[in-house]
Formats: sequence, structure tokens, C-alpha cells
Amino acid sequence: MQRSAPRPSRSRTRTRLRMLACAAVPVMIVAAGCSSDSGSGSDSDSGKDKPAASASKEAAKVAPAKFTSLPADPCKSIAAKTTADLVPKAKDKSGSAGKSSDITTRGSCSWNGLDDNGVKGSQYRWLDISFMRYDSDEGIGSGQDRAAEYYKKEVAKARATEGAKGTKATPAAGVGTEATAVTYSLSKTGETFGYATVVARSENVVITLTYNGAGYAGAKSPAASDLVKGATKAAKEAVAAVPAAK
Repeated sequence: MQRSAPRPSRSRTRTRLRMLACAAVPVMIVAAGCSSDSGSGSDSDSGKDKPAASASKEAAKVAPAKFTSLPADPCKSIAAKTTADLVPKAKDKSGSAGKSSDITTRGSCSWNGLDDNGVKGSQYRWLDISFMRYDSDEGIGSGQDRAAEYYKKEVAKARATEGAKGTKATPAAGVGTEATAVTYSLSKTGETFGYATVVARSENVVITLTYNGAGYAGAKSPAASDLVKGATKAAKEAVAAVPAAK
């Protein structure tokens, strides 16, 4: 007689089903965990990029320039009475303006003359002023910073004048944002000329004013203190003549 295979008991069947169910649970948890981590990382990365971009835009901004133009006529930036005192016998009392392709960025004017007193001696005087204005540019920097760099170069240029003797540089108080007066003597045409150059910066504008003179036919050349006094007075007037932005 053929015997049939023994059937598993109900208790053994239940045990196997429980083992299969337990084995499947870790797989589901790991899968769910990976999905959650992926989404969290994406949100975090996008959040980090935003502050960096914002900071970059803020860093690109520069302060606007205070002055947006220069005196329309640089020869009128110094009072007529002042130029008459500094250059008594000027060839052109109204001054001679320099050429400029953009009068809102640069301008200049000069006066010169000889006060001839015959055998008593003569006095020669020369006065020159120039303006340089800088705009603010996000790619280069603020107008004030750019002007500050040019100011330093102009002072260094005055101090390095070829052939100058007894060069001295001192602060010129009360002239613009910052100013320096450079004095020296220079021999030319057989005479000794005294020089005073005042370089002044007013925010984003730099003014360079040079005043010099010499005595002829036995007349004494002007003292350095008198040249500085006259140059400083004229520089103050020029600074005040720069129009503020409206």
C-alpha cells in the first residue's frame, strides 16, 4: 500500500510565515531611509547657495560719487581778486583755459605775467590749476577711492620734480578732504624760481595747483612761505567752486 507524505502541522506553517514577514521589514525601512536622505540633501544644498549669491551682489555695490561735474569754467574757480594778487601783471587777467574732451571730468587754467620795474628789478609769477574727477564704477571702485589713489600720485610727482632742491612736503590744513603742500626751488633761465604746489582732494575730485615765481635784475625771489600762503588760499577757493551733486 502506498503511503501519502505527511502534511506539515499548522504550527510549523505559521512559524515560517512569520519568519518571511520579519525578513522583508528591514528592506522596506532601508529603502524609505534612502529616499528621505536624498530629498533632505537637495533642500540643504539649495539653501546654501542663496546666501552666497546675495553676499556677492552686496559686495559689488560701491558708494556713489559725491560730485558729478566740475566748474563749467575752471578759470573762474578762483576769484579775480585772488588771481590779481598772485599774478599782478597777468598777460590775460581772465586766465587761459586748457583744452578738454570732457569738461565734467577734467579741466585746467593758467595765468602768468611779469611785473617789470626796470632797474629796480622785476617779478615774474605763474599760476596753474587743474581738476580731475572720478566716477564710481562697480568694476573698478568708488570715485572717492580712485581719487585718493590719484591724489597720492600727484603728491609723489610734485616731490619728485627733476632738478628740484630743498623739497619739503607738509599737510595743507583746511583744504578739502585732504591736502599736501610741496615746496622747492628750481634753477632755470639763469634764475632761481620758488615753487609751491598744493594737491587737494575733495571726495572724488583732485585739484592740483602750482604757484611759482622769480625775481629778475637783482630783485629777490618770493619766499616759500609767501608762495604756500597764496597757493593755499587759491586752492581753497577752487575746492569750494566744485558743484555738489543735485
